[in-house]
Amino acid sequence: MSDYLDALRRVIDEIVTPAAADIDHKGRFPREAVDALGRAGILGLASSADVGGRGLGMRQAAGVVERLAGSCGSTAMVVLMHYAGTSLIEAHGSEEARRAIAGGGHLTTLAFSEAGSRSHFWAPMSSATASGEQVRLDARKSWVTSAGEADSYVWSSRPVEAGGPMTLWLVPSSAAGLRQPEGFDGLGLRGNGSTPVVAEGVEIPRQAMLGADGAGLDLALAGALPWFLVLSAGFGLGLMEAVTAEATAHLAGTRLEHLDQTLLQQPVPRLDLARMRLQTDATRAFLDDTLTALETGRADAMLRVLEAKAVAGEAAAAVTDLGMKVCGGAAFRKELGIERRFRDARAARVMAPTTDALLDFVGRAIGGLPLLDA
Repeated sequence: MSDYLDALRRVIDEIVTPAAADIDHKGRFPREAVDALGRAGILGLASSADVGGRGLGMRQAAGVVERLAGSCGSTAMVVLMHYAGTSLIEAHGSEEARRAIAGGGHLTTLAFSEAGSRSHFWAPMSSATASGEQVRLDARKSWVTSAGEADSYVWSSRPVEAGGPMTLWLVPSSAAGLRQPEGFDGLGLRGNGSTPVVAEGVEIPRQAMLGADGAGLDLALAGALPWFLVLSAGFGLGLMEAVTAEATAHLAGTRLEHLDQTLLQQPVPRLDLARMRLQTDATRAFLDDTLTALETGRADAMLRVLEAKAVAGEAAAAVTDLGMKVCGGAAFRKELGIERRFRDARAARVMAPTTDALLDFVGRAIGGLPLLDA
């Protein structure tokens, strides 16, 4: 099944990498890359083979996100959120939706965080009101990756009739009543199309519900959250590998002419480069262990999942910061790409669940407390 890696490499080399700096500079959505990834079967990577997908798992998806993040963080985040949404659609969506995603022509994403509850995605404020076989959605989603570019949103709301905190829906992005009141002009991940989405009287069929009414939080915690957290670790790892490689090449290729030595021959830059390598390798080992824990059903698997994004996010922030330091003034220029990855790495701390929220979850888990207060 390694043919997908050859296809991915071609898309990265021919489309993703050449466009990365322009996507960051202009804040434009990587449509060409997304379409090419669809044609190459990468968007259908996590879809079941019985609907035409590649039938691969979280380990392979994390590898895809890692490789994309090393070239273009915005493209990687779009694909990461697509895989997280796909996990729920695969488990609870219609065969039609599953086949569309498997075929590579359908991009999906998560629409969880809301203006009223912000990064507390587990507490939706939006409503879903039934009228016969139709349901009306009203919401103010705060940040939705690929907003207006995805073909569908995996959408959270309060339940229609049942108890519980959340119900999930598959909402076409073309549905009447959806609008984007703002654009995105951010520090990093500037091309991932992350904007607010407002729903005003959006009508969808009741059959668009994913899973049971009121069961959405349990489904999200069991399905989308592990995919999002583990693939986020892959994202951070991709940034670290790219910056460490660029820093190594810069130090080896830049000379202090008065000493007739390269920067790599100086002890202080070497120490920083070693720190970068150590944190990158430690993060890779942690991610591999997390995936192994999931694949073998180890007792600590969910603890590792909760830790993964926090571990990788903080490591990526530290490694990209060291990259800026060790490469000096050259890193502040756009040519190296280190400052772009430095900015992209900062997103992990504020993307729900935030690093602080994850640390609280981890503390609760090791203390035997429920992750969320009732």
